[in-house]
Amino acid sequence: MNRTEKEQVIGELHEKMAKAKAAILAEPKGLNVATVTELRRKLREAKVEYRIVKNTLAARAAKGTPVEPIAEKFVGPTALVMSYGDVVTPAKLLAEFMKDRENFTIRTAVIEGRVVDAKGIQSLAKMPGLLELRGQIAAMIAQPATQLARMIGAPGQQLARVLGARREQLEKQS
Repeated sequence: MNRTEKEQVIGELHEKMAKAKAAILAEPKGLNVATVTELRRKLREAKVEYRIVKNTLAARAAKGTPVEPIAEKFVGPTALVMSYGDVVTPAKLLAEFMKDRENFTIRTAVIEGRVVDAKGIQSLAKMPGLLELRGQIAAMIAQPATQLARMIGAPGQQLARVLGARREQLEKQS
């Protein structure tokens, strides 16, 4: 790679690191191509970026970004996982991926400007994701309205039952 290409890679990485809400550093040792391709596919579907980075270029690109506090962790084989939206989704996907593999580990991460260790990522993975939280909030908001509709409809239903019972009673008498 010549100097111009390196500067271009640094610029591109810097731009992405500046936008990332979550940046996770992982160590992918001994993974075959099929396994990495499957991980990339799952992450891409969740709008999460997975890159194998050259450590010196990544450390330079991290300067002036939220990823800078973990720049010294760019050593050895390094995979950089960046999310620009939901911060829980990449943690969940990586935790799920790590269950079956001993040779893939998380080193550290920066989540919305805070440095988090591997245990913190595991804890984050257990939290509900953005879509799940939105669903829970929508259910909580809809619950009082549903109860109100039932309360308003209850007297009408009771009246209908009384009238139906009276009609049946009159039909039996006729």
